[in-house]
Amino acid sequence: MDALARQHCQLETCPANLLSARELGHLHTQVADWTLEEAEGVLQLEKSFLFADFVSALAFADNLGALAEQEQHHPSLHIEWGRVTVNWYTHKVRGLHTNDFIMAAKTSALYEQLQQSASWGL
Repeated sequence: MDALARQHCQLETCPANLLSARELGHLHTQVADWTLEEAEGVLQLEKSFLFADFVSALAFADNLGALAEQEQHHPSLHIEWGRVTVNWYTHKVRGLHTNDFIMAAKTSALYEQLQQSASWGL
């Protein structure tokens, strides 16, 4: 996951096709704690992150939003009391692209970083 988390999204090279099954399998092993989910015919990466309260969940979502803006790749977020569910997929290809795996790794790294922060309410 660390190698993926150090990469950056490649906007200009985003192909108009989906990852092959082999590429998908290889990348998924690097973010194995994320599940592959299908919603409305679109394969996505999904993971829920747990928090002590709504304010902490909202703060995580805000930090993730800033990261998404930096990378110009944005997730689907569902924020509720004590939980943020994150879905990554690429609208352009109606499925998964390498950028989604990069951002999943970055999302997990952000959560770990914030979890280690003394001021973070997890």
